[in-house]
Amino acid sequence: MKKNYFEHLNKQEKEILVNKGTEAPFSGDYNDHYDAGVFVCRACSNILYESTSKFNSGCGWPSFDDEIPGAINRYEDKSLFIERVEICCSKCDGHLGHVFTGEKVTKKNTRHCVNSLSIRFIAHNNLEQATFGAGCFWTVQNIFSNTPGVYDTQVGYMGGETENPNYQQVCEGNTMHAEVVRVVYDSREVKYKDLLDIFWNNHDSTTKNMQGGDIGTQYRSIIFCYSLLQKEAAEKSMIDHQKKINNTICTEIVSDQFFYRAEEYHQDYLNKNNLGLCSL
Repeated sequence: MKKNYFEHLNKQEKEILVNKGTEAPFSGDYNDHYDAGVFVCRACSNILYESTSKFNSGCGWPSFDDEIPGAINRYEDKSLFIERVEICCSKCDGHLGHVFTGEKVTKKNTRHCVNSLSIRFIAHNNLEQATFGAGCFWTVQNIFSNTPGVYDTQVGYMGGETENPNYQQVCEGNTMHAEVVRVVYDSREVKYKDLLDIFWNNHDSTTKNMQGGDIGTQYRSIIFCYSLLQKEAAEKSMIDHQKKINNTICTEIVSDQFFYRAEEYHQDYLNKNNLGLCSL
């Protein structure tokens, strides 16, 4: 069953995100908000905009001249008998506002006019990232994206030598890239140790280069660490997990490498296609 991202919203938030309403100009919390961080969808926590893309347009609503790649859907809107372009969150399709071009108010010549009630701000110093490979990245992303405190997940390729690989190349097994999920999380709400527990408990870390019926180096069990603290935590968690099982763990724990974002159709694949988890 497809997840209902809107059930936790209050009446005013649903009016914007679900019913495509508009808040009064100059009434929103984020109209004059310029702290360093990111703006996420209030419904599903998908990261939409970096604070560096926000500018004062004087229109009365939060304005951005760029978006996180893949974060925004665009739709033709003729509801007011004029042609406009509606913008919605790419994950939950919640209404954000409209985008305008040609106004020459920034060098990028673009203005995303967004309702404050459709977004939420997270300061940069509270966000951290982690990357895991645990088999088919469709399932792994679905598991992490439904974890409280996780604000963004992206599937991609990591750990190999081929630059800008595509899915077919990775499946052929010559790139040495693993299918991975990059997780952005608020460390105040969920700890790295908790993410490690989810990692160990949702795949077989004792089968080399395979998960269930999926066979190949791209399906190997691997943790990419972004700091010495993450590496130490990952190694300790592996020792602790090994004590609970009989077979020998073959998970790789390595330093972070360049993350190649997978093709758009792979992102949030199970949810977009209303599918259950792949078997591991």
